[in-house]
Amino acid sequence: MSKKQGRINEVSVFLKNRDTVLGFRKLMDCAIDTQNLGIYNDIIALTDWKEQFPTEEDELIERSFSILDKISKAPIEEYDISKPIVVANNITKSYGHNRFKLGPISLELKKGKVYGLVGENGNGKTTLLRVLAKELKHTEGNLLYDFDKRNTNEFELRSNLVYIPQRTKKWYGSLKDNLKFVLSSYGTPPEENETRVLMMIARLGLWNYKHLKWSELSSGYKMRFELARTLLRKPEVLLLDEPLANLDVLAQQVILEDLKSICNSLNNPIALILSSQQLYEVEKISDKVIYLKDGKYTDNNSTVSESKNSQLIVEIDTNCERQELLSVFNTIGLEKLIYNGGIFIAYFSNDTLFPSILEALGKNSIDVTYIRNISSSTRRFFVS
Repeated sequence: MSKKQGRINEVSVFLKNRDTVLGFRKLMDCAIDTQNLGIYNDIIALTDWKEQFPTEEDELIERSFSILDKISKAPIEEYDISKPIVVANNITKSYGHNRFKLGPISLELKKGKVYGLVGENGNGKTTLLRVLAKELKHTEGNLLYDFDKRNTNEFELRSNLVYIPQRTKKWYGSLKDNLKFVLSSYGTPPEENETRVLMMIARLGLWNYKHLKWSELSSGYKMRFELARTLLRKPEVLLLDEPLANLDVLAQQVILEDLKSICNSLNNPIALILSSQQLYEVEKISDKVIYLKDGKYTDNNSTVSESKNSQLIVEIDTNCERQELLSVFNTIGLEKLIYNGGIFIAYFSNDTLFPSILEALGKNSIDVTYIRNISSSTRRFFVS
């Protein structure tokens, strides 16, 4: 089965199960892959209708399937995501003697991949993003870019390499007019401009906000605007610094899922690296998670390989006392139990299985609010 057909089948399953919120977003992703302005206009019209008649779910599903049929017949040229487009070899950034030093760091970024960047504050996340974005010059090592679009000067290179900081600048006029200005600046013909802008507005959930000004938008929708403005430029690498900082839990989940879907576009994929304090949410969507500690690099792939012959580490949130947990776990290989920020971290021998932990807690009627196996998560570095 082709990737295109797999994505179409996924949309079909969502719609048949009446999961129209996520199904409609996935439908828009499939539509964007076609680069067909006629299909774009169909999506735009359906988005407008959907906002006017939010309770007409049956008709929404019927109309969505009609567009899905058109998408299935539209040709899509899939992009080859096998080659890296950014390669860093032992790069460092030093701020002088006895001051902070980032690196050495070696990594490759490929299109269609999401790279999470985590670590405590002050350990180099923003510095790394700014070095990759060429906003800071690295001190040592090699940093190579191999973009599809020819970059004859620094401006063209950075047009394909977009960095969005945590605090974005104020803009003027309406959201829609700003986005139309972006496309006109990049040479999009007037007859395409409106359609492409409205398609992006629909995809990023900005339909009911398109006529609002900067001061009338919440922080979350300002970030969505920045993403819309960036994605219209079709960058090859997107670097986001704390995009989740001002969002509630539900909005974080939605925007991360949106970013993952957009970066996995069949014909216009993006290499995305994002820094965040929301470790678990970022790990869910990331193909690789980079952890920085005192400027030094570790990633979750190396964590997995290291943990094959190491301890089982379990994070547990419970109101029971330490002594009670020690009694529960003393027969299943407990090696250490620490209390870290209101949560217990239990270390077990490498022959202990996670299901046995759940069984022991259940048999002893331990009331658990939360439990997670963090043996292969970068979370283990935060609590060690």
